[in-house]
Amino acid sequence: MVNFQSRNFLKEYDFDKEELETLIDFAEHLKTKEKHGIPQRFMSGKQIALIFEKQSTRTRSAFTVAAGKLGATVEYLNKNDLQLGAKESVEDTAKVLGSMFDGIAFRGFEQQTVEALGEHSGIPVWNALTNDWHPTQMLADFLTIKEHLGTYQGKTVTFVGDGRNNVAHSLLVTGAILGVDINIVAPDSLQPELSVQKLAKELQEISGSKSLITANVEAGIIGSDVIYTDVWCSMGEEEQLDERYKLLNTYQVNQDMIDLTGKPDTIFLHCLPAIHNTETDIGKMVYEKFGENGFEVSDEVFRAGYSKVFEQAENRMHTIKALMAVTCGEVY
Repeated sequence: MVNFQSRNFLKEYDFDKEELETLIDFAEHLKTKEKHGIPQRFMSGKQIALIFEKQSTRTRSAFTVAAGKLGATVEYLNKNDLQLGAKESVEDTAKVLGSMFDGIAFRGFEQQTVEALGEHSGIPVWNALTNDWHPTQMLADFLTIKEHLGTYQGKTVTFVGDGRNNVAHSLLVTGAILGVDINIVAPDSLQPELSVQKLAKELQEISGSKSLITANVEAGIIGSDVIYTDVWCSMGEEEQLDERYKLLNTYQVNQDMIDLTGKPDTIFLHCLPAIHNTETDIGKMVYEKFGENGFEVSDEVFRAGYSKVFEQAENRMHTIKALMAVTCGEVY
């Protein structure tokens, strides 16, 4: 039996293939139980700290709701509530929080911060996103693929856009662990870090999967079972709109790209938020500047029946529930 008790989840390769698959399967089991109204109070009386340096909709909601459904209480701490790294070291903060809480979720900038929390707190720490990795997103993504395609084994997942970001890196490594082929379709200047590519290759030697990293849209898209993208320009980066559009406009996920897969059951994923129409500030700017009704994805694709983005978002809660339950709860 896999032993998760008191373990950290700081990056995807903290867990091996069997462990990741166990988590995904357990999340699917908990989701089914929830749909039938069966309670899952594996963490009654537990106290969870959410340390968030970055804004969040899905991740914060997923941890809060999942903890509540498991019987735990959540304390939300943003960057203004703590002295983290300013007047108090991460190590000291970790020791203090570890003496009071039963688990910590960290969403922030530096991977070394969440690693230090995991090293010094003495309680399970979960990476809810750093600049380097987004492991809890991966659990939701591969559960969604399994639900809609029956399996992720033998499938090809293609990420299109900015291949240097944490989601692209995490997909490349998670696919390598699980034995899923991963394509990254991105301009030469926006392809994954070489260290991440090297790690993925090492993991692929074990799993037997492969990857294709290319700037050629047609070469990367044909045969894809899943097309996945992420925002090209986040809030606060408006000054980069022109540069991003110039680099990435031929990488927009639109119906022509979906048709290029040659697969009748290809699904579309996006970790959200998405710039797919003019109902956001950035969406309005994109339309005014470039005449595009959508940036990284067209509104047609985003709203299509094969788009599973909202199921994917819901699965953040189910997979985070499974992760917290097995590492911090009374499951076994």
